[in-house]
Amino acid sequence: MGTTNGTADETPADTAAAGGGSPTTDTDVLVVGAGPTGLLLAGDLAAAGHRVTLVERRPAGIGNLTRAFSVHARTLEQLDARGLADELVATGTRLTSLRLFGRLSLDLSRLATRFPFLLITPQYEVERLLERRARSTGVQFRYGTELHGLRQDADTVTTELTGPDGPLTLRAHYAVGTDGVRSAVRGALGLPFPGVSVIKSLVLADVRLKEEPGRLLTVAASGDAFAFIAPFGDGWYRVMGWDRTRQVPDSEPVELDELRTIARQALGSDYGMHDARWVSRFHSDERQAPAYRSGRVFLAGDAAHVHSPAGGQGMNTGLQDAANLSWKLAAVLRDEAPDPDALLDSYQAERHPVGSLVLRSSGTLVRLAMARTPLQRAARGLAARLLGTVRPAAARAMGQISGIGISYAGGARRVPDLALREGRLYELLRAGEFVLIAPEGAAPALPRTAPTAAGRAIRATWADPNRRDTLLVRPDAYTTAL
Repeated sequence: MGTTNGTADETPADTAAAGGGSPTTDTDVLVVGAGPTGLLLAGDLAAAGHRVTLVERRPAGIGNLTRAFSVHARTLEQLDARGLADELVATGTRLTSLRLFGRLSLDLSRLATRFPFLLITPQYEVERLLERRARSTGVQFRYGTELHGLRQDADTVTTELTGPDGPLTLRAHYAVGTDGVRSAVRGALGLPFPGVSVIKSLVLADVRLKEEPGRLLTVAASGDAFAFIAPFGDGWYRVMGWDRTRQVPDSEPVELDELRTIARQALGSDYGMHDARWVSRFHSDERQAPAYRSGRVFLAGDAAHVHSPAGGQGMNTGLQDAANLSWKLAAVLRDEAPDPDALLDSYQAERHPVGSLVLRSSGTLVRLAMARTPLQRAARGLAARLLGTVRPAAARAMGQISGIGISYAGGARRVPDLALREGRLYELLRAGEFVLIAPEGAAPALPRTAPTAAGRAIRATWADPNRRDTLLVRPDAYTTAL
C-alpha cells in the first residue's frame, strides 16, 4: 500500500482479513488527526498488518504548532517498545528533578525505570519519529482532508470528508478521533465535552536567551505573575507566562515584550529573550468526554480529555491512550478476541479513569501554583511539606506524573523492562505481540481468554533461574490474567 506526501494513492476497496464475510471497506481503521496520538495508533495498527488511513486537515508540509515539550518515563517506555526511545532521548535534555511550588523538588532519578528522568524535547521531534514509523509500516496518509460527518451500522463506519480534490466517502471497520480539543469526530458523534476553563490568556514562546538560567527548569510565581523556562537543548528555550491582571481573549495580539514583562515580574529577569520563532496566546481547559467509545468509533488524546499544562501530562496521556487501544483493535480485527466487545470496552474502563485522574492532579497543581489568598498559600505549603517529608507520598506523586505508577482496574499493572534470556522485555515487545515469560523448561499454555493466537505469542525465559512464576505481558507492557 503506497503512501504519499499529500493526497494518498487511491486503493481499491477489498474485504477485511478478519472474518472474510465482512462487508467491503476502504480501510480497516480510519484515524482522524495526525498528532502524536494518531501517529502512534496508526503505526501500531499498520505494523500489525491492518489497512490504516490517517487523515489530517492540515496541508502536507505544514507543521503542527507545538505546545508540548516534555516526555515522561512511561511514554519513553512505550516508545522503547517501538524502538524509538533512544533516538528521541538524543534530541533533548534530561531533567532528573522536578521542582514544584518553588521549594519542593521531586527526585526523578529514583524512578524504577530505564528512563529515570523527564525528557525536555519539542513535540515535533516526537511526531517526526512516529510519522517515519507510520509511513514505513504502510499507513495511508491523506493531508488537507477534513471530516464533516459519519454514520455507523453493525459492521462499518462511513465517513464524509473533504479533501484536496473535493468531497469523498471512506468506509472503515473502525474509526478513531485523535483530532484534538475541537474534535470533528466527537462532534459528529454528538458527545458532550463538559468542563471549565482553568487559566485564560497564557502566553507561550520559543526563544533564544542572552543569559542562561541557573536551573535546568526555571519556574516561579510572584504577585500576579507566573512564568517558567525550559531548554530544548539546542539553544532554544520554551517560555510560558501568565499575568492575572491581563486576562484577554486568545485572539488578542501577543508580542514578545508582553512575555518579557511577565518573566521579569515572576522570575526577576527576562534573561535577554530574543528572536522568538513562535509566540502564541491560549487558554487551558479541563474537559473530558463521558465516553471514549461509541459503537465502532473511539476517542483518544485531546479529543477525549484536556487539562492544564501543569505536570506536562497532556501529550503523554494521549500516547498512552493509543498504546492501550491499538493492540485491542488489532486483536479484534484478527478475530482473536474471545469477546470482542468486552475487549474494546476495556479501553474505556482502563483509560477513562486515568484521564479523570490527570484532570484532577494537573488541576490541583495549577491551582496551588496560582495560589493567591493566605488560605490557598497555606494549603500549598502543607502540600509541599507532605511531599517533601513523607516518602510514600512523594513516590506516588512521581509515579502518577511520570506514568509508571498507573495501574488499571481489574489488576492490570505496568511491567518494567525485565531481564530475560532472550534479551530485554521491551525489545521483545517491539514485535507488537504478547510475551509469555516462564521458568526454564516450563511450557505453559496461553489462557483461553488471551486475545492472541498461541503461535503469535512470544515465549521467553526468566534470566534469573530462581524465578519460578509465569507472567503474561500485553503488547502495551501491562500484565494480563493467567
